[in-house]
Amino acid sequence: MFLKNLSLVNYKNLNSASFEFDTKINCFVGNNGVGKTNVLDSIYHLAFGKSYFNPITSQNINHEADFFVVEGQFEKLQKEEQILVSAKRGQKKVIKRNNKPYEKFSEHIGFIPTVIISPADRDLIIEGSETRRKFMDGVISQSDNIYLNKLIQYGKLNAQRNSLLKYFAANHSFDRDTLEVYNLQLSDLGQYIFEKRKAFLKEFIPIFNKRYADITKNEEQVDISYKSQLFDNSLASLLEANLQKDMALQYTSVGTHKDDLSFEIEGHPIKKFGSQGQQKSFLVALKLAQFDFIKAISKVNPILLLDDIFDKLDEQRVAHIVALVATDQLGQIFISDTHADRTEAVVKSSNQSYKLFKL
Repeated sequence: MFLKNLSLVNYKNLNSASFEFDTKINCFVGNNGVGKTNVLDSIYHLAFGKSYFNPITSQNINHEADFFVVEGQFEKLQKEEQILVSAKRGQKKVIKRNNKPYEKFSEHIGFIPTVIISPADRDLIIEGSETRRKFMDGVISQSDNIYLNKLIQYGKLNAQRNSLLKYFAANHSFDRDTLEVYNLQLSDLGQYIFEKRKAFLKEFIPIFNKRYADITKNEEQVDISYKSQLFDNSLASLLEANLQKDMALQYTSVGTHKDDLSFEIEGHPIKKFGSQGQQKSFLVALKLAQFDFIKAISKVNPILLLDDIFDKLDEQRVAHIVALVATDQLGQIFISDTHADRTEAVVKSSNQSYKLFKL
């Protein structure tokens, strides 16, 4: 699978731009602020229906415009696929595949397998549990639409249960029967999500460990562990046991929406004990493992977006990643960098076809 061409209108700081791409390597070079990352983000937008860096649709429209349009022509399994994303201020975003709008955006997730590696990934280490859950859920959802739909259902039910708890507090009332309806549905969905996450990580962690070993030449041991309240109790019993707490807090304090991933190096949290270089290698290994996992299930090479990759890794390690294109382990790559000479030197060493776009 590869992206053949891309056109942008009023997307962030890009008034109008169009590109014809190489099937292997494409590089965007130029000074900071010219829009290199925005081009990569527009490709991500075509794949996921939202920006990687700013999910608020209106903030992706050029300041001087009322709308944006991003359109891409892909080739997937020898078939042409046109994807268009457009948004107008005050109106709902539209995503079309071959001129036909999606009724539900979730139907599009996974159709254009894509992985991004960006300096913003550091949030996976330094931010709270929600960021790591989103990463895990994002990888699973690209290959499992049932999981994605159950995740959406769980989120809606949790929000409704929270509203009910607030209603009880505001009206000094309590209706156990109504609460039980939410508890039962949440318990079923939560158990499903827990089991899926557990099964995913059992498969994903060995892939991640191999990628980290390849990047660092087996320098140290790393691990990912899954933290969930459901290892010790069913969600039904947790909801019952924490009823008084939830009533006081006016929100649901237990469930799979509290799950987390623990990132460790030599048995210690990488956030506290990993050097900057070790953290960068950990994150790149995480994203390449995501690539491997999605590729194995989708049977196509996902598109790989490398945003400001030299900020994360030295030239030797970037060259190692780019060289994977030659072995067909990776497919089409998009790279952004501030130094054209550095980028071109690394890309040339792969002996693959490429295009360089100076912005």
